Amino acid sequence: MHALPEDHTGARIARLRRERGLTQRALADLSGVPYNTLIKVERGALSATPHVVARCARAMRVEVATVVGQPYESDLRADKLDVLIAPIREALDVYDLGADPDITARTLTQLHDEAEALCAAVRKGEIKQAASNVAGLIEEATTAAHAAGTTDGWLVLASLYRTGYDVATKLGYADLAQLALARLDWAAHRASSAVYGGAYQYLRALAYLREGKYRTGQRLVDLGLRTIEQADACVERDVITGQLHLGGSVMAGRAHDNDRAMLHLSEAKKIADRTGEAPKVLWMTFGGTNVEVHRVSVLAELDKYDKAVDAASGLAIPPDWPKSRASHHWAEVARAEMWTGRLDASFKSLMAARKVAPQQAKYHPMVRETYSGLEAAHRRLPDSFQAFGSWLTSRS
Repeated sequence: MHALPEDHTGARIARLRRERGLTQRALADLSGVPYNTLIKVERGALSATPHVVARCARAMRVEVATVVGQPYESDLRADKLDVLIAPIREALDVYDLGADPDITARTLTQLHDEAEALCAAVRKGEIKQAASNVAGLIEEATTAAHAAGTTDGWLVLASLYRTGYDVATKLGYADLAQLALARLDWAAHRASSAVYGGAYQYLRALAYLREGKYRTGQRLVDLGLRTIEQADACVERDVITGQLHLGGSVMAGRAHDNDRAMLHLSEAKKIADRTGEAPKVLWMTFGGTNVEVHRVSVLAELDKYDKAVDAASGLAIPPDWPKSRASHHWAEVARAEMWTGRLDASFKSLMAARKVAPQQAKYHPMVRETYSGLEAAHRRLPDSFQAFGSWLTSRS
């Protein structure tokens, strides 16, 4: 029995295609996805790559989230995470109402420390903790920032808006993530912070990356690079610049633009050689390790799966690296291993993604898609494989 019955991307593509009265041949022609590839994806014999998902979504005029099935509402409801979304939305909506007379805000120093703690929770993969606390802190910081009217106040609020974005993204609420980004931009302007302005363009570009809109995403990367040039020379400017190049490398990889992808990686490496490991500067996880992790990702996006696996095999993830980033890396490695027929290794990498950051892995579309791709060959995998599928939809 399939651990995720009817719940794989290929099945959703087939359903959406039929709803629009399209044949498989017609969708293949409209999307540019090879006909034989589309057939195999729809029946679950091949997992859908982000490139295929983006092309099919664009051809059928739907959001990528609709194709991949996010947000996973029944699972979020079972884990009691869905009830945390409305308070975040409400907190983001009162940004321009000034100080709330019914809220007694703590000092900006205290709120800064709370904001930093939430960033740390997200990096540890503790999504539920961050989701539970961010709405109340946004409301409190909104009052504090309006009352103080200082750069420090707006930057604390911008940090919390960023955490709201992180939570919404990881749980699959693209519209809420976009709203949080708009608030981050609003706060960054009030703080007159070119650094946060560059960070905003980076995160905005990632939103377009997830939607498969690579041309717009690349334009945002370029805008971010121009924005961050306005900041004074500092490690924060270097880190944001480096992250923009890393985001641009994946963007180009998914667009199958090898030369641009490698150019972005090269620029990021130059900066990382200068900064060293800087995993907590604006919580961007920048440094040489992240450059090499992105190299693995880019090679996979370029369909160079063998090279991606080779690059991953020579890469050691530091034990103190952010768990959320490590979990994402293992999910990408699992995908590359699956596509090269290394099924046992792929499942082990999925297990590693789960072990490092279980809350994140459970709602990671790449984890689910790779599991679905392995499902067709589950007889060659250990008994624990089926248990992994049950965990993906469990109530714990």
